[in-house]
Formats: sequence, structure tokens, C-alpha cells
Amino acid sequence: MKNYCYICLLTACMAPMSLQAQKAIPYSGEVCVAPLPTVPTTLPGISSDSYARRFADSEMLRFPKAYQLDHGKRLFFGYSQGVGCCAMLDMWKNTGDKRYFTYVEEWTDSLINEKGEIHLYDMSTYNLDYINSGKVLFDLYKETGKEKYKAAMDLLVEQLKRQPRTLEGGFWHKLIYQHQMWLDGLYMASPFLARYGAEFNRPDLIDEAVKQFTLCHKHTYSPETGLYHHAWDESKSQRWANPQDGTSPNFWGRSIGWWFMAMVDVLDYIPDNHPGRASLISWIQGLAESLPNYQRDGLWYQVIDQPEREGNFPEASVTTQCMYAYAKAVNKGYIDARYRSIAEKAFNGLKKTLLRENPDGTLTLTRCCQVGGLGGTPYRDGSFEYYIGEKMRDNDAKATGPFIMGCLQLGK
Repeated sequence: MKNYCYICLLTACMAPMSLQAQKAIPYSGEVCVAPLPTVPTTLPGISSDSYARRFADSEMLRFPKAYQLDHGKRLFFGYSQGVGCCAMLDMWKNTGDKRYFTYVEEWTDSLINEKGEIHLYDMSTYNLDYINSGKVLFDLYKETGKEKYKAAMDLLVEQLKRQPRTLEGGFWHKLIYQHQMWLDGLYMASPFLARYGAEFNRPDLIDEAVKQFTLCHKHTYSPETGLYHHAWDESKSQRWANPQDGTSPNFWGRSIGWWFMAMVDVLDYIPDNHPGRASLISWIQGLAESLPNYQRDGLWYQVIDQPEREGNFPEASVTTQCMYAYAKAVNKGYIDARYRSIAEKAFNGLKKTLLRENPDGTLTLTRCCQVGGLGGTPYRDGSFEYYIGEKMRDNDAKATGPFIMGCLQLGK
């Protein structure tokens, strides 16, 4: 491991973090009361397990139940919780510490009943965000053998089978976002779909996942910048849509982070002889070549291609997501080893500027964009002013999850 992924042994016990009493959570006609946390109330001594372990333990202390990740207030199959739980499963696989697995399993057990029905899930909304948390179910199914997890995965695949599409077959991001493909959606759905295809002998689903990337690349890629527009409106009817090609007007950092991670992750499930694999790798290589042009002091900015523009600022989620994607792509051999230095710069930039150590020894990741999108009410026009005006907060799972996973990749 590189030195930057090591941290010193803690020399004193840290004060326990006070926890507010858990509120009753309505579920399936009953009342589920969250019990006391099963994780330790002080951080253990940490040596060579890296910042990944230290930050994962910090998250479990401030959010003792996984539904609380991303500041969640209710039991919900949210995509942000899914990102955080994917990171916890990575921690379990890398350390063998079952606490991380249990943290995720308690969440899914409380959400999914014996029939595989998911609490508050509504297929009729055709929301790709719902799919992301399905990624954790593969490991849970393998480890526990609980058929309800397979049934829940089947349910999510059924949604994608019915998902409304563009004329070429691209998934709409949600039913309310008609005719639109968003970069975010590729991360939410396509790696899940490809993994299901790989693990349950459905090569047609692998083909479908690759098709989604192909269509999104076709309609969002900007050869002038080497970047990708946040979204594309096939109908060109949205106020944010370019009347010539339907693209959104700016390059939102996190959307590009989602896209980068999605391409790197989906290749885990694409066979070497698949005709679409080479294209995915070439797109990863192209983005890896372009992104350093916009990196400043190790960080990427909210509107990624305009770091010098007044009002713009470095943002945590795009930086952690790109750090993870670079590190994993190097480890997998998709890009040249020289790009490892870009991930290292991101880590050091985060550590210097956006990562804060608290008095109790936990770590906080600052300046995370809370949400970003297009259209809706109030209307989001995709302008520079819109993106820089979105709210920031600390410890958003869309940033902290990739930070943990990125540190693990850097430690390999």
C-alpha cells in the first residue's frame, strides 16, 4: 500500500458519539423501532486498514442504521443509501470484518419482506434510481441464501424490462422525465443489469446494459471538451435542451462522476469477447485523458469545465467518484498506470481541503452537493447559475461511498 493510505494508530480512546433516540418507523402496517446500534460507540485503533476503514467507521457512528446514510429520515430503498452500502460491502470483502456486512443486511432485511416486496418501492414510477440499491442484493443472496433477495432482484429486472424508452431503446431516466437519458441513470441501472445477466445466465441483459451505454455516449459526448453533457432530451422539448441536439447546456461534475464509475463497474460483468467491451474501454480511456485538464489542486469543480469561473467551487462527490474510477481502472488495466497519479492527487486534494477530523476522532467530508437535476418543480434549467446554487452539505453518501471505495482501490 502507498503511504497516503496509511494512518497512525490512535493513541487514546475517543469519546463516544452521542446518539439521538431513534424514532418509530412505520413499515408494513407495523411499527419498527430502530434498536441501539450494533457498531461500537468509539472508533477502534486503526493502523494499516487505511482511510477507508476510518471513514467507514465514522459513517457507522454518525449513521448507526444504514437508512440514515445520506441523512435519511425514513426507511427507504434509496439510491444514495445504496451507494453507501456498496462501500460497506467492499469494506467487508477487503477486511473480512462482518460488522460491515451486518450493517447492510439489517437495512435490507427491514426493507424486503419474504415475498421479495420492497418497502415503498413503486414500479409504476419507472425510476432508475430505485435500481441502484439492488446492487447490494447479489452479495446478500450469495452469503445468506435468502430467496427474498433473489425475488427482489427479479422485481427490479422486471421494471427495466418494462421501462419506457427512447425510439432507439434508451431507458428514460424516470417516467416523469419523458424522452430523457441522464448520465446518472447509467450508474443506477446498467451495472446491476449486467451483473444479473452474468450471474443468472442472461446474456441478453448484458447486451442490454451495453446498449444503454452506447446510446448515452452517442447523445451526450462532447468531442470539443472530451466530457459528457448531464442529459439528453430526445424530444428537444425541455427548456434546458439544445434545440439542435437535445443536450443539456453544462457539464455537471457529479453526473460525469456517475458515468465514469458506471463504465468502470459494468466491465466487471462484460465478457472479454463481447463486441461492446472494447468501446467501453476506449470511452474510459478518453475520459481519463480529458479529466486532468479540469483538475485543480487535486479537485474537480461543481461545473467541471469552468474551474476558474467566478462562483464555481471544488466539490466532493465528483472528486471522490473520479478518484475511485481512476484507481479501479488502473488496477483493472483499462488505463495506463500513469493515471494512478491523478487518483493520488484527488486523494491528497480531498485530504488537504475537504476532509476534516473531528474532536471525537471521526472524519467528515465537506462540500458535498446535496442534489442536482434537470426540469421538475421548481424548474431546473441546467445553467451554470443553477448548478452553483445547489445546496452543499457534509457527509453525503454520494461522496462518502466513493471515497471509501476509492481508498480501497488506492490501497491495492
